[in-house]
Amino acid sequence: MLVVITGDGKGKTTAALGQALRSCGDGRRVLMLQFIKGPWKSGEDNKEVWPEGFELRKGGLGFVGILGDKLPLEKHIEAAGKTLGEAFSELNSGGWDMIILDEVNVALDLDLIELRELRRLIDEAHAKKIDLVFTGRGAVKEIIERADIVSEVRDVKHVFEKGVKARKGLDY
Repeated sequence: MLVVITGDGKGKTTAALGQALRSCGDGRRVLMLQFIKGPWKSGEDNKEVWPEGFELRKGGLGFVGILGDKLPLEKHIEAAGKTLGEAFSELNSGGWDMIILDEVNVALDLDLIELRELRRLIDEAHAKKIDLVFTGRGAVKEIIERADIVSEVRDVKHVFEKGVKARKGLDY
């Protein structure tokens, strides 16, 4: 099954983490690979609160081309390619029932990875009966069409509009 969580609102990663919690609660093994997100600490990095059967790995180098990013685009492409390669390796390892690719839609939108590679990943996961969850704003039409479930998170109201900065434990 392919689940896509997209849209411009807050909560896509949070929804995927909720899906992971539910799956682990049923005895399933879940791997979350994060594209884009850099080395800064967020609440989900606290391994002490991870349910049994869950693992999270960060593969990104941080925001791309915004908020002071000074890295060459090639470094971001390399990191995204490595993370996608890890997804293929883990898909073939037999160790996971679900693999979450957090911010993969953004990585695709920024041309850090190629759509043909995601097509191949979807096909391989389907053949192995491994569930995939793709998150990130801007999911492309083909991914939406191939998905079994698509949820769109809409930004109705957010304190960012009032200049309030992101809060640890709530926004990250």
